[in-house]
Amino acid sequence: MLYDRILVTLDATSCDRAILDHIKSLATLCHSRVQLLHVADGWAARRFGPDAVSPEITEDTAYLQTVQAELEAAGIPTTAQLLYGEPRTEILNFLKQNPCDLLAMSTHGHRFLSDLILGTTASHIQHRTDIPVLLIRAK
Repeated sequence: MLYDRILVTLDATSCDRAILDHIKSLATLCHSRVQLLHVADGWAARRFGPDAVSPEITEDTAYLQTVQAELEAAGIPTTAQLLYGEPRTEILNFLKQNPCDLLAMSTHGHRFLSDLILGTTASHIQHRTDIPVLLIRAK
C-alpha cells in the first residue's frame, strides 16, 4: 500500500482539525493505519515525563482518546500515544523507533520573529526525516 502507516502529530488545538479532516479521507482511500501522537510539553511533562500529573496531561490524554475514537468510528484503525518533552525531539525519536510511510502535520502559519529565530516544529522535522511529510495549514 502507498501509505500503510500514517503518523499524525497533534498539538491539541483547533488547528488539528485541518490535518484530521484531510487524513480521514486519505487513510480511508489508502486503507491506512493511523498513529496519533501528541507531545505534552508543559513544565510537569518536561520535568517528570510519564510520571507527570497535571491538568495538561489529563486533558491531553482525553483529547487523544476522543480523536482516536473519531477515526475508529470512521473505520480507520488508529492508535494513540502521548509523549513528554520537546516536540521536535520526541517526534523525530518516535519516527526512528516506529517507521511510518507518511508524517502528517497541521501548521499554524507564520509567527514572524519567533519563526525566524527558532523555526517551526514542522519545518525542523521535515528537514530531518526521510519520509514524505504532509503539511496542511490550519485556517
